[in-house]
Amino acid sequence: MKTGHPSGNNEIEAVLQRALEGNRPDPSEIRRLLALRQRGQVARLFQAARKLRYRFFGPDVFLYGFVYFSTYCRNNCRFCHFRSSNGQLHRYRKSESDIIDAAGRLADAGVHLIDLTMGEDPRYLQAGENGYDRLTQLVRKVKRRVGRPVMISTGLMPEKVLKTLAHAGADWYACYQETHNRTLFEHLRPGQSYASRWQAKKDARRAGLLVEEGILAGVGETLDDIAGSIAAMDDLNADQVRIMTFVPRGTIPLGPCLTADDLREPVTLAVMRLVFPDRLIPASLDIAGLEGLKMRLDAGANVVTSLVLPGEGLAGVAHRRLDIEDARRTPEGILPVLDSCGLALAPLPDYQDWMARRQSDPERCLKRVRPV
Repeated sequence: MKTGHPSGNNEIEAVLQRALEGNRPDPSEIRRLLALRQRGQVARLFQAARKLRYRFFGPDVFLYGFVYFSTYCRNNCRFCHFRSSNGQLHRYRKSESDIIDAAGRLADAGVHLIDLTMGEDPRYLQAGENGYDRLTQLVRKVKRRVGRPVMISTGLMPEKVLKTLAHAGADWYACYQETHNRTLFEHLRPGQSYASRWQAKKDARRAGLLVEEGILAGVGETLDDIAGSIAAMDDLNADQVRIMTFVPRGTIPLGPCLTADDLREPVTLAVMRLVFPDRLIPASLDIAGLEGLKMRLDAGANVVTSLVLPGEGLAGVAHRRLDIEDARRTPEGILPVLDSCGLALAPLPDYQDWMARRQSDPERCLKRVRPV
């Protein structure tokens, strides 16, 4: 990482100070912050992000348990190991009892939310008792077992189905664009509709679900593209925003040539915190495992996602096995990292309280305002 230049430091300091005073960076400032790579400037950006996180959330960190229950998918995304054309993959569909048991174990281990994730499996994404009805019953049974919030990361679905899933007990809907550059979207998600995917998130909001939006880093995007994505997330009024780094593997068509620099994800995460100080921003264990968690928390994340208990036979999205079977991706396993960052696991009622306020007043969610 490079060292800073005095005049540049002064200008960046002014932007950060305005953000701490409640003035969100404008588009040109966002673009400049996204480009930061000099050591001192990045450190100050992260510090400002942490101050804003503390202002709205204190030391609280929320945990998401991850149940990837089907690796079958109808799509052929160029960035995904589980794309439909990958004939080298040994796929699985977990049984209903195995899914409920895995969700229950995660809840008992102390996570705040269960994330039910799958590829866009045609077995679930069709009308009738063998499709959407099966998914609805699964959500209902998981909710009954865990007694805590449930996220559905199950692909593109009609508004009517989203309403049914909300009535069944779902609380969150995640359906990422990956990018808001339409040309790049079409390259990453061949044959899919940008407009339909975007509309689904609006439909989910009308159905009473909280909405997460996410982007990928290292897939050919520019900093202007990332700035555009942050603006799109703002237009959507997303409740949770995230960025994850593309992880190249031999079976993925994009290949290793498009990887981002190591700071693109954490710097973008910190800029997101400046723009969305009162929102949930995850740090995923599925990219760099426990080793990469501290930097993401230092950059302002307040959610740890992709917690997976060993022995479940569950795949990760980016890394199928990273830190899973050695029990490092557990609530207990991440405690030393949280402690080193001055953070702590939030009580479940605090998470439920944030959700309730966000749902009742999506324009503003002031949890506990503290002086910076």
